[in-house]
Order: sequence, then structure tokens, then C-alpha cells
Amino acid sequence: MIDRLRQLAIFAKTIDHGSFRGAARELRLSPSVVSHHIAQLEDHLGVALIYRTTRKLSLTLDGERLLAATHKMLEAVEGELTGLSASAGEPSGELRITAPSMLSDSILVDRLAHFQRTYPKVRLNLDFSDLRRGLIEDHFDVAIRVSMNVKNSQTRKILFRMDRRLIASSEFLQRNPKAKEPAEVQAWDWLQLSPARHTAVTFRKDKEEQLVRPSAVKATCNDAYALCRLARAGAGIAVVPDSVAAKHEQQGSIEFLLPAWKLQSVDVYAEWPSNAPKNGLIKLLIGELHAVESEWTHNPVFT
Repeated sequence: MIDRLRQLAIFAKTIDHGSFRGAARELRLSPSVVSHHIAQLEDHLGVALIYRTTRKLSLTLDGERLLAATHKMLEAVEGELTGLSASAGEPSGELRITAPSMLSDSILVDRLAHFQRTYPKVRLNLDFSDLRRGLIEDHFDVAIRVSMNVKNSQTRKILFRMDRRLIASSEFLQRNPKAKEPAEVQAWDWLQLSPARHTAVTFRKDKEEQLVRPSAVKATCNDAYALCRLARAGAGIAVVPDSVAAKHEQQGSIEFLLPAWKLQSVDVYAEWPSNAPKNGLIKLLIGELHAVESEWTHNPVFT
């Protein structure tokens, strides 16, 4: 039984890393030993678990079923070990977190500070960038993402939803006819976040919905604050988070376009690798962020 459990753990690590070599490096084994253990597991079960090519590994249907069951088993064991470890000593280590720059002035930072005060031996390495960073390839433990229609999963948790506005400067609006319908702004000068370029914008009013695909994108950038400033300077119209634009609208430096129409909200969520480290720091952080879900709802996202 012990040998079989070892083989299952090696099998899961191999798929999580996408190669025998990657699993071998983490498990401190040779690739040939990793391959041998998986071959033994396949012989014992009498089924093929992995298709092997010179470039990549892919799971068979039997392999997919076994991987799901193995992940559940490993998560249960790691959860118990984490509980024992937490009762025996204070959590310590480093967490590398990437998040969009638009959240650098938000309640998210307050919650991260609260986490660090709660666990003073945990070091936080924070990366705020609107360039999408990879979890595995860029070596992050947790990624805070912004997207639409997100669903929770074993490696993803929605934290809050963020409203957005279509904005422009008063000077820009003086040079363009007053728009009453979203379709009327489709050919205007648009400014867009680089990750959202070529993405249609959905407007809703009551039960009516209009989809706008900007046909004249004059500038793109990878930072929401810079995008808002470009719009304030009269370069075009832009969709930005409501709270990024709110203070500028109050100051009169920008106006909200089509106020009768609502833009689709976006989900802000946390994502982490399926092979989360055994020390449990990632799960501690996600628990902290998710435990205050009501705080996201009842307090301003931006401060």
C-alpha cells in the first residue's frame, strides 16, 4: 500500500509539472525513476494513464479519473498536516503574489497587510502589474485576476465584483456629438487596456442589451490609471473601474458617458496552482481573503 501511495503522488506531480523531468526535480529523483514508478502503477492497474510523446504528456480518460481522485486524497492529507503544523508552530515562509496594478490602491492591500500582521513570520512578495503574469512560468504562489463570468473551482475563488464606467474628458465630448445609444460611440476614438484589446463591450439598460466592438482604437496601455489619465487628457473614451474614475468625475475633469446604460461588472478572483505548497501558506491567504467577502460588498473597493 505504501508503494502504491508513493506511485500515486509521483503520478500527480508529473502531471502537475507536465513532464517527468519537472516532477523529478521537485521530488529529487531521476526522471527514469519517476517514469519507472508510473509504469509500475499502470501495470498494477492494468490501464494506460499517460500518453507519452517526445514533446509533452497527456492523460488518458483513466488517467483523468485517477488524477482527480489522487488530488482529493493529497489535499485531504495536506490539510491534516497543515492543521498539525499550525498547532505545533507559527506559519512562516514567503508568498509571491501578482495582482493588477488597478488594485494597488484598494482594500485588497489592506487585507494583505492584515494577513502579514496576523502571520508576522510570513514574507509577502507583491507584484502589481496589468501585464498578465503566469503562475507557474513566473513562479507565483497566488495570482489575483480580473475577468468576466468567472466560476469558483478547486484552484480559483471569486473575491468581489467591480463595476466599470465609460469615460471621456469634457473637451473631448465638445468635439463629438452627444451620444444616447452605445452603438453611436462604436466609431469614436477608443482607448483600451492591452489585455482587453479586441474585446467587445456589453451595455445593458433594463432588458435591452447592446454589444459594441470599438472600430477606432487610438491607444492601448497596460495600466488602468494611465488609461484614465489618457481619457482625462482628451485622447479618447475608455472603460475603467468605477472607483478609479469616481474622484475625477467629482472634480469635473471627466464625464461618465451613457449614464443610463450599465456596463457588465468584472470578477476579481484569486487563482493558485493545483500543486499548492504543502506548508499551507496559500490556503491561509485564500482563507483570509475569502473570509471577508462581505467586506468587499459593503465597503468601497478603493480607498
